[in-house]
Amino acid sequence: MTNAAAELLAGLRQDHRNMATLLRLLHDETELIGGDKQPDFALLRDVMRYMTVYSDAMHHPKEDLIYAGLRALQPSLAEGLEQVEAEHEELARLGEQLQDDFEAVIAGTEIETARVVDNAKAYMRRLNQHMAWEEEDLFRRADAEIDRITIDTSHLSAIDPVFGETHDISFTELRHTVEHDAQ
Repeated sequence: MTNAAAELLAGLRQDHRNMATLLRLLHDETELIGGDKQPDFALLRDVMRYMTVYSDAMHHPKEDLIYAGLRALQPSLAEGLEQVEAEHEELARLGEQLQDDFEAVIAGTEIETARVVDNAKAYMRRLNQHMAWEEEDLFRRADAEIDRITIDTSHLSAIDPVFGETHDISFTELRHTVEHDAQ
């Protein structure tokens, strides 16, 4: 019998590696804003759509399960982790704002480029901080108790639309870019 918590934790770590790949892409394209070379705003929109659709809707709830599993096992194991859910809400808000910015640019709406860049930097900084904290704290706590954590993952069926075995056609260009950059 496999340990659902261990599988979930391994999947979360892979998600973090995937998100780090997309954050590098987001950073590189954002650096072009206001310069001589035009960034690919459709690609930026797709990155943020992935981050808001998959990461916020599927990845973060899985992390919440790890936190809840620790808390259920022994409340003291979850001490100091109360901010997980609030940080996920903050990241969702920042991500939606950035996605809206990219949608506005694509639609031809006048938007201050400095605001777009500031919003992108804020999102990237916050998500990098959050993932680093989870790797160093939440995931290490879970590792220490992995054989004792009980998590019901039966309701989790989401396939990663970019990095998974099955691909969502609406992310085709993003997937091609990621594969090209990996070579």
